[in-house]
Amino acid sequence: MPKLNEALDLTRYAAAVNGALAHHRPAFLATSGQDGTPDIGPKGSMFVADAGHLAYLEYTGGGHLANLLRNAKVAVVCFDPEAEPRYIRFYGEAQLLESGALRDELRARVSPIELAQDPDDTGVIVRIRVDELVSGRTAHWA
Repeated sequence: MPKLNEALDLTRYAAAVNGALAHHRPAFLATSGQDGTPDIGPKGSMFVADAGHLAYLEYTGGGHLANLLRNAKVAVVCFDPEAEPRYIRFYGEAQLLESGALRDELRARVSPIELAQDPDDTGVIVRIRVDELVSGRTAHWA
């Protein structure tokens, strides 16, 4: 994968990503199943965790979690025609945080609407290291 001289900094996209749920436009996560079949679905809790990572609360325990246990490669797309940039695609690798200080710190930053879906605090924080992003017509690599 090509490398750019400048480091990737996701914080400039925080307003677009973190505000997506408020505009009823959640981020969509793409994973792949054991046989390579793609799966895509909304993740209302997606947020910019830091300069190099996205994160979200996986509380359903469904297909995406099963896919991530086998293959950590993911793609995320955010689209909001009222935001700038209008769309952003992120590509990277997911890390599952089931316990620990980092998991708790990131969970505390999840939208209250999404936290309400996990009242027993059993959800997994998925932390995504972003290796590439495309916004508008520009691609960037970490």
